[in-house]
Amino acid sequence: MQALPRELALRIALASRILPGIDIPRLLEILHERVGSPLDDEKLKSITVTNLKTGLGSLDGEEDGEDIGIGLANIKLAVRYLWGDEAEDEDLPEILPYREGDLPDSIRIAIGSNSGALINGHFGSCIRFLVYQLSRDDYRLVDIRSTIEADSAEDRNLFRANLIKDCHVIFVQSIGGPAAAKVIRADIYPIKVPDVTEAINQLVEFQSVFDAPPPWIAKALGRSAEERVRFSHDCLF
Repeated sequence: MQALPRELALRIALASRILPGIDIPRLLEILHERVGSPLDDEKLKSITVTNLKTGLGSLDGEEDGEDIGIGLANIKLAVRYLWGDEAEDEDLPEILPYREGDLPDSIRIAIGSNSGALINGHFGSCIRFLVYQLSRDDYRLVDIRSTIEADSAEDRNLFRANLIKDCHVIFVQSIGGPAAAKVIRADIYPIKVPDVTEAINQLVEFQSVFDAPPPWIAKALGRSAEERVRFSHDCLF
């Protein structure tokens, strides 16, 4: 099989991430079957939702693609990634203007996401990080950061940790031990949310910690050691 140009390889890697049970070799097999070899930009842009769905279904003998266990929304998103439209998730929330100090006594939160404004990504494979500024009574989406470049990094987990190094907390569906260690060394607190959750709902729930902030949040807020109080919160550890 020919070596793919880096940009095409990244598009295929992104598409495979949001197709449950379909790793990169299996997706490559489907693409070669559906559009032929060698793969190039034109061939990837010729992929349609129906074409990909039928190809995925054929792996399990479901030629019509009707019962393959992969949601249609995921397949549509995968097609956009194959086309190179990585940023065109129609459900992405709007980034709002923000200057330092706009939200006094606030912290920065990263969300591991694969679509829309959902916490539905694993740390090592999520397509993007949604970055929110959060205070006791307000929140604001201040950035959306693609992780596409992480796939070509020597240390992908470290690359991802550095991508959100200005954040104090990250919510993800899961994160492995070695990755969590890199996140913690970057002074980011990882919190696992196993079920797919609306980011806003999680942020609103998390605002309660401002009433009695744990030491690491109190430190981020610039409070003195005397003001820092202990608390407990469901997390990874």
